[in-house]
Amino acid sequence: MQEPRIRQVRGDDITLQLAEWPGAGHTIMCLHGLSANCRWWDTVASGLAPQHRVLAPDLRGRGRSDKPATGYSLAHHGRDIVALLDDLALDCVVLMGHSLGAFIATAFAARYPERVERLILVDGGGQLSAEQSAKVLAGVKPSVDRLGRIFPSWQALLDYLQHALPVRPWLPALEMPYRYDSEEVEGGVRCLVQLPHIQEEIANFSQEDIASFYARIRCSVLMLQATEGMFTADDLLLPDAVVEQMLHGMPHAICVPIPSCNHYTIVFRDSAVRDQALHQFLA
Repeated sequence: MQEPRIRQVRGDDITLQLAEWPGAGHTIMCLHGLSANCRWWDTVASGLAPQHRVLAPDLRGRGRSDKPATGYSLAHHGRDIVALLDDLALDCVVLMGHSLGAFIATAFAARYPERVERLILVDGGGQLSAEQSAKVLAGVKPSVDRLGRIFPSWQALLDYLQHALPVRPWLPALEMPYRYDSEEVEGGVRCLVQLPHIQEEIANFSQEDIASFYARIRCSVLMLQATEGMFTADDLLLPDAVVEQMLHGMPHAICVPIPSCNHYTIVFRDSAVRDQALHQFLA
């Protein structure tokens, strides 16, 4: 798997850390999920570079980017992305987001259409009911539950992840992202992400009307839909009914179901269907 170059770039009055996989073709900006980081894109980026240039920031509060005390919302992330693009002298990019990153990308494409050439939503971006949102939050809870905890060692954290996450069989590709945002402290190892920041993010996100952004998106959109649940058959971020609403709301959108993948494995498991869909969309 190709290792990225790591550098620091400017956000909205903060510093963000950025991973880059060099390449020709399109420049693709990748936005990770709720408690994730730039290294969640390792597998996907390795399938895109060097045909394309792939950039992935640690969002504010995540990974090795700055962690301001407050300011965790779609609007704050949007301003960070504008500053990041300006710092890199990029007028327009392909924007790809997974999970929360897909919601950030959806809002960004609506608010800053001139900065988005094409939009890729990886298992996210749909307007979910309160009931479905609760199922999804339960599905990602094991990853969030590591925040604020001190594990005796990296191996203890890895043992927890292998037991708690809905990934069977275990994929070694998950280990780098979790190791990347861990630090040694007195008593063991803990994650760099702070739980209050994630709680603020969730509270702000719950007030958003995601579907209101659809009509303002001018570019072509590719949705990649995980077809399997995390812990149950229906804890899906993109149920079929939600996909239909998105296709109706975004007339330039298409959806490609990715078989044998759930919300985690859609980005961590090798998938010829996923990679082919991405390359065809970018052709």
